Amino acid sequence: MSPLTRRIILLVSILACLCIAYTAGFGAYRTWSDRRRRPSDTKAVSFGIFWEAWEYLDQYFYGDPVSPQERTYGAIRQALTLLDDPYTIFVEPQPHELERDIMRGSFGGIGVTLWRSPEGDVLISPQPDSPAERTGLLEGDLLLALDNQPLSVEMTIDDVYAWLHGEVGSTITLTISRPPTPPFDVPIVRDLIYVPSISWRVLDRDRSIGYIHIQSITERTNDEISLALQELLQPLAVSGLILDLRDNSGGLLNPTVAVASQFLREGIVLTELRRDGQERKFPVRTGGIATEVPLIVLVNNGTASAAEIIAGAIQDHRRGLLVGETTYGKGSVQQVYDLSDGSSLHVTSAVWMTPHQHPIEGAGLMPDHLVLRGDNPAVDEQIEYAVTILLDDLNP
Repeated sequence: MSPLTRRIILLVSILACLCIAYTAGFGAYRTWSDRRRRPSDTKAVSFGIFWEAWEYLDQYFYGDPVSPQERTYGAIRQALTLLDDPYTIFVEPQPHELERDIMRGSFGGIGVTLWRSPEGDVLISPQPDSPAERTGLLEGDLLLALDNQPLSVEMTIDDVYAWLHGEVGSTITLTISRPPTPPFDVPIVRDLIYVPSISWRVLDRDRSIGYIHIQSITERTNDEISLALQELLQPLAVSGLILDLRDNSGGLLNPTVAVASQFLREGIVLTELRRDGQERKFPVRTGGIATEVPLIVLVNNGTASAAEIIAGAIQDHRRGLLVGETTYGKGSVQQVYDLSDGSSLHVTSAVWMTPHQHPIEGAGLMPDHLVLRGDNPAVDEQIEYAVTILLDDLNP
């Protein structure tokens, strides 16, 4: 039996036991079927040594006890390390809720940006026309407590964001410090907050070139890019486009295929290769808005995953040139399984290939024109280079 096989058997045993471990604080996990949900008696018995060891720890360990939840989460995390895959991970309920909201592109919240001061305080900047702004919060307000619970030093910014999220119409109370005024409470009713995944404009240097920056790929990205393309190509009548995928770490697959299809007329966007050797091809969807306009795609080493799919499809179909740096090289696919307590398990289940069967995982995409960013933040050499190529194409 190979070491990998032994590791997989151990992982399956641990997860199977956790699925029945409601005595440790959980109910049954919501999976595809009852047959999947319940481990066999043999597996349950064979894993008895785990609970035997914990029985001794419960009785004799000199120190702070470990809660059933911490015990379960710790067992899952440790088991996943045996797979040696950085993308197969366990996500606790609050971070998973935040992650899910980001991928939806909208959520119930109050509309603030948070950051930490050098002293470690959590500061607030209300977004325009948000519940936070309408109730009088100001940029630089210091957040002391949420629903009368003081912020602890262990709380991360993501922890605070997750607490601020909630059902539309529900109320959260923030305790604010704004010297010299004494600390005061601000009740805020949550509303639907939209998180744009793209921004666009006409470049100042040449009004014939439109610029679209995709920061992430969410459920709303294709609708947003459709609006951007309609505005840039019709009322403003630009003659060329720069699509900026730099520092885009990816997102959801279906919107990715839809976004790539805005620039392609036919063919496939990607091939998905599963562990059993089966391949699934994702064809270009008809009706793309920008299938003819000259196009440059900006990439760097932060361009990853779904963003690499878009860039790879455009490059393989010779639809546009890639300008910038070699991309990150994250071409594996994760299925996200929601667990019964609100946590989730991300499982690597396949890898992605470009239309011409070039692997992305571990390799990334080579740009057609290698252009590095300089040290001057006022000058974006990659955009400048892309503009030069487009103008040469538009004015031969």
